[in-house]
Amino acid sequence: MGGRDVFCSIASGEISAHIVLDDDVAIAFLDHRPVFKGHVLLAPKQHLEVLGDLPRELIEPYFLRAQLLSVAVKESLGADGSFVAINNTVSQSVPHLHVHIVPRRRKDGLRGFFWPRTKYASESEMAEYAEKIRATLS
Repeated sequence: MGGRDVFCSIASGEISAHIVLDDDVAIAFLDHRPVFKGHVLLAPKQHLEVLGDLPRELIEPYFLRAQLLSVAVKESLGADGSFVAINNTVSQSVPHLHVHIVPRRRKDGLRGFFWPRTKYASESEMAEYAEKIRATLS
């Protein structure tokens, strides 16, 4: 386990992000290059690189938040479901454990593990997506 990364900087407030959940266990924010708009990343507050590093006492609280976000993303965005995934080392662009929660719609074009990326039209559109998810979590 190494030192700080961009997710540590987001968790500490050094780097801004569109945060949808922030507590003592984890922080969740919109991916700046989403597969689909509303794509959330859930990262533990503690710097941990891969799932195997997650302490036993954090497993339940961390994955409870992933479960809550999977429901909030679906409900707040009117999606048909969600895709929930973790990359462990391979394809992990930031060396900090994180869960992807991606809103899905039938026939949305996502096939297998090829994740085409999209962009938000503006910061305000990104803020609107974050607010919808935060409101549903409340």
